[in-house]
Amino acid sequence: MGDTPSQSPEPVVLTVCTTCRQTGSDPEAMRPGRILADRLAGSALPEGVTVRGVECLSACSRSCTLHLSGGPARWSYIYGDLDPDAHLEDILAGAAAYAATEDGFVPWRERPVVFRKQSIARIPPVSMPSVALTPTPAPERRDTANDTPDTPATELTQD
Repeated sequence: MGDTPSQSPEPVVLTVCTTCRQTGSDPEAMRPGRILADRLAGSALPEGVTVRGVECLSACSRSCTLHLSGGPARWSYIYGDLDPDAHLEDILAGAAAYAATEDGFVPWRERPVVFRKQSIARIPPVSMPSVALTPTPAPERRDTANDTPDTPATELTQD
């Protein structure tokens, strides 16, 4: 885990949601994700890293969000609650550390604090084997909409 690649790995992509906004923010103001995506695009990105904006990552309650990915053999990550003013340099440092790995796994202590504290999800590589599963049927659902009470309802009385 966290090995240096022996061959050129898949490109790393920072995908930034450009549409979500924080609750109570001005609906006409530029969205934080758009600001972050534009700033990342205007930065000196680490080698092998690209940035793209998308209209929704479906993590609206954790805006602003980004997805860090690097091909089917790497772990992918979703980070939220990012601030375009405070987190730009940490995102670039985290992307550089990620790009230097073959499997996308950067040891926890080597990640920027924002990547340690604001991770929403870590998604395993497609090639990772599944854990052994034991197929178990779901319990039968009882249709309670048509049930009648076994005992009559009691009337409430006031003393």
